[in-house]
Amino acid sequence: QVQLVESGGGLVQAGDSLRLSCAASGRTFSSYTMGWFRQAPGKEREFVAAIGWSGRNTVYAQSVKGRFTISRDNAKNTLYLQMNSLKPEDTAVYYCAQSLRPGLRSSPSDYDSWGQGTQVTVSS
Repeated sequence: QVQLVESGGGLVQAGDSLRLSCAASGRTFSSYTMGWFRQAPGKEREFVAAIGWSGRNTVYAQSVKGRFTISRDNAKNTLYLQMNSLKPEDTAVYYCAQSLRPGLRSSPSDYDSWGQGTQVTVSS
């Protein structure tokens, strides 16, 4: 089992930037795909971005492509999400997750371990 702890959320204005971090402990971090998801009030959890074990392969939701960047530091067992040009519609609780399945995954059901989430609020 892996333990995932997100940090870096907060209240920002539209156009600002934030960097989220996800610290992993327990099961080997570097061997598995990692992803970021978000959930706004009253909405289902949605995919944001995923990154393969090496960091070379990434995939993004269309809504964040060009604004968000997912990355990982396997030496530090940490996953990141750099969020630029934030919009009010980016407001949500952001979760990191680990998938034990091969390839890049965008469905929440393909992820096996989840963090507790960090709140991001973007004011207009």
